[in-house]
Amino acid sequence: MSISAENICWRVGKKVIVDDVSLSVAQGQTLGLLGPNGSGKSSLLRVLAGLRRPSAGRVLLDEHDISGMAKKQVARRVAFVEQHGGTDANIRVRDVVKLGRIPHHSPLSSWTPEDERIVNHALERVEMLDRSAQGWLSLSGGERQRVHIARALAQQPTEILLDEPTNHLDIHHQIQLMRLISALPVTSIVALHDLNHAAMFCDALIVMQKGKIVASGTPDAVLTEALLRDVFQVNARIEISPYHGKKHIHFI
Repeated sequence: MSISAENICWRVGKKVIVDDVSLSVAQGQTLGLLGPNGSGKSSLLRVLAGLRRPSAGRVLLDEHDISGMAKKQVARRVAFVEQHGGTDANIRVRDVVKLGRIPHHSPLSSWTPEDERIVNHALERVEMLDRSAQGWLSLSGGERQRVHIARALAQQPTEILLDEPTNHLDIHHQIQLMRLISALPVTSIVALHDLNHAAMFCDALIVMQKGKIVASGTPDAVLTEALLRDVFQVNARIEISPYHGKKHIHFI
C-alpha cells in the first residue's frame, strides 16, 4: 500500500470539514476525488499531504504514520500541487521548478548535473522548457499551473496530490496533463471537477459530499446517473464511448 487514511476528521472550530474519511491507494494508482464545491476535497488533500494535522485519525505512508515522520522525509515522497499557488516575485520559471529539488539537498550540498537534468525533464514534460528563462509574472494562469506541476515532478515523489490541476488550462493542456498524471509511475490523488476526465483517466474514484465519502470504487461502478442526480444535482445520460471504451457523460 502506498498511502492510506484511517478515520480522518478535520475541523475548523466546531465545523467539521472532513468527516470520518478512510481510504487506501495502491502504489501507482490514480485516484480521483470528486464532489461539489465545499465537499471537503481540498481540505482532505492537505491532510493527506501532511500540511494540516487531522483532528482525529491518521495518515499512513507505507504503514508509517505521517505525523511521526520528519518534514523533509515526507517532502521527499509527497508532492502537493495546490489550486492557487503564486508569488509576487518575478523569479524565473526554471528557479520555480528548481524548488522541487530542495528536499533532496542538505543545506551545504551543491547543485549537480543530475539536478539540472531532472529540472529540464520536468519542464519538457509540461511543454515549458522553451520558457524556462521567462519571469513568473509574464506567465498566464495556465502556464503557471504547468510550472507548478513541473516543480512537483522535479521533486521526484512517490505520491503526488493535485488540487484541480486542470483549472486555467486550455483543452489541449487539460488532456495532456491528465494523460501525464495517469501515466506517471507514482501514486496520484487528483481532485477534479470534470467527470469525463475522471472516467477516462482515473483507476478509482471517491465521491465526497459534506465532508463524507458517499461513493467509492471504479469509475464504471461509481459514475451513475442516479449519483450525478443525487450528489451533483444534474441530469445526465451515461454511455460507453466507442472511442476509448469508457463511460462518457452527456448532460441534459
